[in-house]
Amino acid sequence: MRNRHPTAAVSAALAAALATGACSASAVGGRAASGTPSSRTDCVRIVDTESGKRTEGCLPLAPEQDRVDRGTPVFSRPLDITNPLHSSSKLQQVIYGGQVDDKPFRTELTLLPDIKTVTVNGEQVRARTLQFVSFSDGRVSEVAFDWFAQADDGSVWYLGEDVFNYEDGVVADTGGTWRAGKSGPAAMIMPAHPKVGDVYRPENSPGVVFEEVTVKAVGQTVAGPYGPVKGAMVTTEIHMDGGRETKVVAPGYGEFTIDESGGDLEAVELAVPTDATRAPAPAELAALSAAVRAAHTGATEATVAKVRAAWDAYRTADRVPRLLVKQMDRDLDSLAAAVKARDAALVRGAVLRVAQNDTDLHLRYDPVATVEATRMALWARQSALDAAARDAGSVAGDVTGLELTWDRVKHDTDPARAARITASVRALRDAADHKDTAAAQQATARLTSALSG
Repeated sequence: MRNRHPTAAVSAALAAALATGACSASAVGGRAASGTPSSRTDCVRIVDTESGKRTEGCLPLAPEQDRVDRGTPVFSRPLDITNPLHSSSKLQQVIYGGQVDDKPFRTELTLLPDIKTVTVNGEQVRARTLQFVSFSDGRVSEVAFDWFAQADDGSVWYLGEDVFNYEDGVVADTGGTWRAGKSGPAAMIMPAHPKVGDVYRPENSPGVVFEEVTVKAVGQTVAGPYGPVKGAMVTTEIHMDGGRETKVVAPGYGEFTIDESGGDLEAVELAVPTDATRAPAPAELAALSAAVRAAHTGATEATVAKVRAAWDAYRTADRVPRLLVKQMDRDLDSLAAAVKARDAALVRGAVLRVAQNDTDLHLRYDPVATVEATRMALWARQSALDAAARDAGSVAGDVTGLELTWDRVKHDTDPARAARITASVRALRDAADHKDTAAAQQATARLTSALSG
């Protein structure tokens, strides 16, 4: 999981603000010109989020001597990420939930097979790729492709990201995009052996992104989705607008919780393979999924009541992470209220969130590829609903959901079937780009046929 990025206005303003914001003498490698350890730190101006303008104040950063990310990393086996506190070590997928800006917030973080080569200190370094997709109120709000590599000492380094911020289903800006060697240096995102007091900058590209982390506690035990998790780390993080976050990072999960001062909270729902089990899925889960599909196709008071009954039966029969219980209860309440009020737009949003929750529950029992196939079908159903409502913006977002999910599984799909699905997704994208909801309905029907075939 990553932080939400600044607006385009903030990103543009920072190009001048951070590049010219040094108040102290230059410190190279953590040492002042005299060669003695430097206790001073550069002045990074605080940036007003609304206007994108820098202020007169400097961020209260740690002294340079406290930073553990000042050395030059050596990458002999960069793809072997074994650091237990970084999510790209062995995880296939992590699902986060919570609330941001008073709206339901959900994130899918997925390890892709793609390998990215980035130039770091003149060296070509191969990096793992994580796909980050966040949803606000069920709809795509941010997409990013992040690249990570492990240095020989066990520390993990962030080599950049491509970021796409969405509004009404389409890309609004790419604020937050950066590349090591172009926008700034490679940035340590996890020390090899974190200790209390360690300071490092997971993003350190003047003019684009900036974060500084201080380790507050290590060796903690936290409550995980299915039981206690040992070896967690607690940090505080300061951003370029002066805001702070408290984060918990846990083995087998990576970033575990993000607690912001404004009341926003993001936390792990579950992760695979960490939370996966070889036990068969309970029959009650299959019954819940069938009821959800029926409601997704046609949400009425009767179909929503059946989902509610199936949900009550399932959570009585199985262990369900507390956050998922909270979210499903909330989204079912919203769906029932929207159906009762006959508010079609609210119904389409709420039923989408209920369906997303349902697919997440299957990650504990089913292979990720199977769950992704279910997500493809989910987005196709949602596209049909949004196209019928002539909601071109939502259709565009649905296609983005389809494309991102398809990117995660197409490499494991039979070539002939993959070609049919790819052609159908492209046709739907073309219809969405032209805001042709009638053509989108036809393309969605062909896609549904390709998926079922």
